[in-house]
Amino acid sequence: MKAENPPGPKRFRAETRATAGPARPARPTAASGAADPLRIMVVEDSAVIRGMLTRILEEDSTMRVVNSASNGQMAVNAIGRLDVDVIVLDIEMPTMDGLTALPKLLAASPRSKVIMASTLTKRNAEISLRALEAGASDYLTKPSSTNELRAADGFKRELVAKVKALGAAARRTAVAPRRAFAAERSQPAVAPPRSDKPSISLRDMPAAFRPEILAVGSSTGGPQALFELLRNFASGFTMPILVTQHMPATFTTILAEHISRQCGLDAVEARDGMPMVAGRCYIAPGDYHMTIKASGKGNVIALNQSPPENFCRPSVDVMLRSVVACHGRRVLTTILTGMGQDGLRGCEGVVAAGGVVVAQDEETSVVWGMPGAVSTAGLCSAVLPIGEIGPAVRRIALRSAA
Repeated sequence: MKAENPPGPKRFRAETRATAGPARPARPTAASGAADPLRIMVVEDSAVIRGMLTRILEEDSTMRVVNSASNGQMAVNAIGRLDVDVIVLDIEMPTMDGLTALPKLLAASPRSKVIMASTLTKRNAEISLRALEAGASDYLTKPSSTNELRAADGFKRELVAKVKALGAAARRTAVAPRRAFAAERSQPAVAPPRSDKPSISLRDMPAAFRPEILAVGSSTGGPQALFELLRNFASGFTMPILVTQHMPATFTTILAEHISRQCGLDAVEARDGMPMVAGRCYIAPGDYHMTIKASGKGNVIALNQSPPENFCRPSVDVMLRSVVACHGRRVLTTILTGMGQDGLRGCEGVVAAGGVVVAQDEETSVVWGMPGAVSTAGLCSAVLPIGEIGPAVRRIALRSAA
């Protein structure tokens, strides 16, 4: 994986673009109306992998690799001269590793979005989770060899999709900084109600709605949002919590451990046949759909490897269908930051059964794909900043239990 070959001409040009002086983003032309290409930095100690990542990204005309570096220190030295939307950052590098470089890069370029990239090992999964807590926006699991990388079409699609989504988010941040926007906003955003269902305000919800279970869906940027949400439920929260976060195996095991430590919550990676316990948080394991089913002594977890839905396994839609089947109208759902629209069909089922959906707002989402889909479909009772969702859910749950 770390074998070094002489760089090809295209990779060499990508590396030297930033060395001659300050780089300036290209401007869209009035004739074409085309947007500036997203500006990418690739930080990877293997010249071979660095060149391959550059070629994958630059095959798409909407992206341009403006700098590549072989270690974190080189990236930190270069970032001040650049205008970078997305940084693809390796973990294991000489001189300065990715985790050490991360806060320095974010301090020098606060609007840049960082994707941690590593091979899938337990150690790297642990480091990636720590990086997400420290401000990275997402992660990628790289194939373990150059031959595997050449053939890994799924990895290539994921890399391009995540860079595009995070690059768009970085551009929005540059146009309208979140802190300035949040200071001007006096009320949380509320999505328009469905015409065939009366609106339920958060203030009135406890009297009209008594949930039995909380189901959470999240993807890109999800771990940070989950920590912010779930720390509100460390004590006195009596509903079971189901979480489907789009993550590979190994990562979900460590995510459950981090939630337990950081949030003071009883969080576990779900296992097939595990009984549902009040106040416990169940994390869908990577590569398995998590559902629930009725048993003689109450509901239990049921895992399966049915085909992916919305290109995802685990899928939020799959989880929500089973939750509605068991709990009907007494389902409270929160949809957090993430790419795509996984959860949209499931939330339609939740609302049709009489349950309630609360989504994270655009300003606090890393990517407003999943919450944006349910919001614009008119399925949400409220769309709130991430810091307000946990307290609101807790109030609903505690009053319902009274």
